Amino acid sequence: MTVFFYWFLLILFSYFVVLFCFMHFSYKKDQYNNFLGFSALFLTFIVSIIVVLLMFQDITLYSTIIPIFTLSFGLPLLIIEAIIIISSVLFFVFKKIFKNKDFTKFWSLLEEKSNKRSKLRADTYRKIPHVLIFLGLLLVWYISVIIVKDIAGSISGMIPTNNNMLLLFLTLLTEPNSIKPVLYSLGWFYYLLFFFFYGFCFIMLANEFTRKSKWSGFPFNFLCRVLLCEEEKRSYGTYLFFAIGQMVAALMTPPMVFFTILGISSLADLATSQIGIRIGKNKIKWNNDKSWEGSIAGVIVCFIICILFLGIFWALIFTIAFFVFDVFTNKPLNVTDNLLIPFGSSLIFIFIRFLFNLDYYTIILIWF
Repeated sequence: MTVFFYWFLLILFSYFVVLFCFMHFSYKKDQYNNFLGFSALFLTFIVSIIVVLLMFQDITLYSTIIPIFTLSFGLPLLIIEAIIIISSVLFFVFKKIFKNKDFTKFWSLLEEKSNKRSKLRADTYRKIPHVLIFLGLLLVWYISVIIVKDIAGSISGMIPTNNNMLLLFLTLLTEPNSIKPVLYSLGWFYYLLFFFFYGFCFIMLANEFTRKSKWSGFPFNFLCRVLLCEEEKRSYGTYLFFAIGQMVAALMTPPMVFFTILGISSLADLATSQIGIRIGKNKIKWNNDKSWEGSIAGVIVCFIICILFLGIFWALIFTIAFFVFDVFTNKPLNVTDNLLIPFGSSLIFIFIRFLFNLDYYTIILIWF
């Protein structure tokens, strides 16, 4: 197990570098986003480290589970680091070869075209990828349910046997030899969702860090010139906050709750902005960028999503939370809803589920 111990130290060091870079490259005036983003990353890294350390107490996990988890946590970091190194070398060579070429006109033309886009189209370009991620993962879940039910006759392996996530974490910390039962109780689909956003988040982090660095490069850096507005170029792109928020939501909540949060962050948020831009006439007094028509549309979509995945009681809770987050983000609370909605909703779920033992009821599972 010496190899995995050194591998663990590499992961730990990489986490420290990521946290340092997040604050180093952040826009210092963007205090609330910096605080929430750092907190979400720190929470995810701490929980991941604790879980891996607890695995070493159970010798039965040495042969398969520990190698799988350490590779899942560490391999994305190594791959992204390799891509950064290769991209940086190619970027350096490119500058040396074309040092006499002036590409400023080309980039200025792209930026000029992006600036001429209407507010509606710009909002669509930013948020459609979020919707596609939600629909794509939902399709993966649907196909997985059909395949698993056909093979095993039950989808119990995809649904956690215990969805009280805070209680499970406290069990890990307080009860000896509880790591194996807790890990197995979550089901394989929970890990698929988390590690998808774990890798996605590190790709977005690498893209933003290298974009702000003068000596490194990343394959998607050029998209920032086209897609980001001037405010986002100073700060971080909203896609980074979306990735961080969904990663921590995938860690803290079971799959059905996570799908709800992802649906709220994509479909409900899209409805809010699109309706607000198209027909929003009654502006919110403290935030002229938003309208009551848009907020009401988002609330309706949010309630429908929550009803399907969590049932009436949690639909009411999450809809109220979404309304508060939507109305008060940006102004007067200067924080992005791409981060506040998933992070805040996850905290609401784990504490209400723990304190009041309020379970959810997934209506769409009746169809299976």
